[in-house]
Amino acid sequence: MTIPTIISLTPNRVWRTYLGGKMLDIREGKAEPQDSHFPEDWIASTTRAVNQGREEHTEEGLSRVEVDGEPHLLTELLSAHPHKLVGPAHYAQYGAKTQFLLKFLDSSIRLHIQAHPTVAFSQQHLNSNHGKTEAYVILAVRPEVEPYIFLGFQHPRPREEFKRAVAGQDIATLESCFDKITVQPGDVFIVPGGMPHAIGPGVLMIEIMEPTDFVARLEFERGGYVLPEAARFMDRGIDFGMDMIEFKETSVEEIKAHYFCSPRMLNQQRGGEEYVLIDTEQTACFRVHRLRVSGSCEKRADSFYVGIVTGGSGTLRAGDQELAVQTGDRFMIPFATETVTYQADEPLEVVLAFPPRTGVTSS
Repeated sequence: MTIPTIISLTPNRVWRTYLGGKMLDIREGKAEPQDSHFPEDWIASTTRAVNQGREEHTEEGLSRVEVDGEPHLLTELLSAHPHKLVGPAHYAQYGAKTQFLLKFLDSSIRLHIQAHPTVAFSQQHLNSNHGKTEAYVILAVRPEVEPYIFLGFQHPRPREEFKRAVAGQDIATLESCFDKITVQPGDVFIVPGGMPHAIGPGVLMIEIMEPTDFVARLEFERGGYVLPEAARFMDRGIDFGMDMIEFKETSVEEIKAHYFCSPRMLNQQRGGEEYVLIDTEQTACFRVHRLRVSGSCEKRADSFYVGIVTGGSGTLRAGDQELAVQTGDRFMIPFATETVTYQADEPLEVVLAFPPRTGVTSS
């Protein structure tokens, strides 16, 4: 088997409990785009989706790629060729997996108020070295909405009062714990484990996170779908969910200062610029860059990475391989690929997702 120098990735829509996906349908060129229970597209995923009632879909969430004209699960390809795809150091520390979960997410409704575990919580209670720190890159918003997120408690309630509100599904009380934080295309922010949050309606984003589906959902019904009891707190009860949450007050100003990420110039060439969006200053779990290409530029990396074209069009070249790309396309660059040349036909913008650095432990 010949491992391509550039691996093209196709849509991988995943069922979720909330509604959305119309903007993804439009980008995929579907004849009748609509919102449905497939609002997410998991990109270069080695993580299986966990959906109560869909246990028969044993490969849901796992990405497939085509090599030598044949489709393969990415997990199978990684297991067979780990050194070429993820590199010896990554494989030695993390195994034959990408070590992050990357998605398009398109919400037509406000998502469930929820929280995810920290690494320490997962180690103690879930027999896992992964929590679920995650980050978002806002791409677009629907014209009919005023886009916002809930992030951290601005008006926290005492634990027992909050627990009663969750148990009784007193949504007004749950929502009153948050101020709406306005977001716009281009915003980048990080959500550490333990921080309660929700994404507002009408937001298309890239989401990157630790490679788990761990979640405590504090609302049981959204978009007409009622979560099975086992899916609310990972089948461990409401107190388990409460233990996952950090009950502290964080002002909107503090959120913007500490959890919204400003780009930092990393490299400038005549035909392009590369910016760091998320690095070890924010988390040890993954890294995110933005590449802006006006002409032609070269990209070398110390690891494999996944690229998502967020604007424009152009061509990627590596070795004897060439791939034309446009907005919405996504691809994987294996570790063995030394250099990729990016050529813009029209100003090209690409978000690059990298695994955690080797030799660094998540916390």
